[in-house]
Amino acid sequence: MILVTGANGNLGAATLAALRTLGATATGGSRTPGEGMRHLDFDARTSLDFSGVSTLVLVSAGYAEDDQVVERHAAALDAAVRDGVDHVVYTSLTTAGDHLGFAPAHRATERLVRASGLPWTILRNGLYAELFGGLLTWAGDGVESPFGNGALAAVAREDLADAAAIVAAHPDRHRGRVHDLVGTPITAGQVADRLGVPHRTLGLGEYRRRLLDETAGLLPFQPPMLASIATGIRHGFLDGTTADLADLLGRPARDPLAVAVATASATRPERASGGLVDGAR
Repeated sequence: MILVTGANGNLGAATLAALRTLGATATGGSRTPGEGMRHLDFDARTSLDFSGVSTLVLVSAGYAEDDQVVERHAAALDAAVRDGVDHVVYTSLTTAGDHLGFAPAHRATERLVRASGLPWTILRNGLYAELFGGLLTWAGDGVESPFGNGALAAVAREDLADAAAIVAAHPDRHRGRVHDLVGTPITAGQVADRLGVPHRTLGLGEYRRRLLDETAGLLPFQPPMLASIATGIRHGFLDGTTADLADLLGRPARDPLAVAVATASATRPERASGGLVDGAR
């Protein structure tokens, strides 16, 4: 049986759905499990039960400081070893993401995966096209962003879920492999053009000020995380692409520009009350 952690999150839920579409025997785990899922709380080691699980899809347990994230992943891997899991698939961060502020937690977890003794596959996921579109903010008759002319090799979340399902359904084919799953580079200007509106570039200082002073609901670790994404895109660290995603999917990847445009359009003031991090989850 395949078990997907974080199964109530967007990526976990989509991965579980993709596995079921493939006809795989799969279930999910979550702090707030749905019907037929297992209760899993990475902050409570006694809750972790992977008995009967052949392949564990360990969806990164972000939305916390790095030490807490790594500790959560360590607890899951310890339980996987204890319960006899045969293979672990970890959803990590694209190789180019080494420049991002949240990369250390992913790279530390990759070390733990390799050291666990379990057969493994690491999926180095590119940043979501949904995130890119959601980070554009509406102002007057146009959109603003701190990205300048920089491009992001963005990926539709659904493609990453399909890729994880394909690997988890046949893990032996991917044993010991690292797949760098990035998409076609897109820019904020291209999104604005599709929307039929102008794009204005924010300075990084102004962007950071808005994150700290004007954006409600952000957790303490999120402003530096978002600022690192902005400077990484702006200065060309995240625009490289590979063929890994299409090769793994066996088909062309979804158009990330169309996905980003749809996300940005959904936050248009007259259509929704969207916020700076809409689409990021």
